[in-house]
Amino acid sequence: MLIKIYPENPAPRHIKMVIDVLNNGGIVIFPTDTIYGMGCSIQHIKTANRIAQIKGAKVTRFSLIFNNLSMLSDFTRPIYNNIFRLMKKTLPGPFTFILDANHKVPKIFHSKKKTIGIRIPDNNIINTVVEELGHPILTTSIRDSDSLVEYITDPELIHEKYGELVDLVVDGGYGDNEPSTIIDCTSGEPEIIRQGKGIVEF
Repeated sequence: MLIKIYPENPAPRHIKMVIDVLNNGGIVIFPTDTIYGMGCSIQHIKTANRIAQIKGAKVTRFSLIFNNLSMLSDFTRPIYNNIFRLMKKTLPGPFTFILDANHKVPKIFHSKKKTIGIRIPDNNIINTVVEELGHPILTTSIRDSDSLVEYITDPELIHEKYGELVDLVVDGGYGDNEPSTIIDCTSGEPEIIRQGKGIVEF
């Protein structure tokens, strides 16, 4: 199913449709402030296996999408003050912060170092969904099979490719073709490990 949602003023009935799919263990493709993401509710971790199969990747890197920083303490170890200040300054925005995960985080997120990627996109659609859902969304990026074009930006083409494989595709307008900037914060000093759309100075 493909539904159009306008970022400036998301219709409550459309947001409810997205939430119903997530609460029922479904997979949703949605816009962010960078590239389109594919995700599910963190309360339906088994759905992550379906996502990995769809991507066809041996290793699928998942992150969590929050809508505010107050959710962090439920999933991360205590955060260094300088890192928290940096997150407050840059979020919502096109950044993924790698933090130390606590014992509540499902094993599917854990690398050998037991870390987790955190995102708060500057996108009204997905932020409204997470706010109404009441807990984070597990997410991974949508990629194109074309070796020249890394990411699909047209939601109609996304639906054409993935519509039969997922439960819902949200058309929130054209996506970006540049991913988020990844900042590793596990040492206490932020380190950019992938420069993407987000620009920041430490």
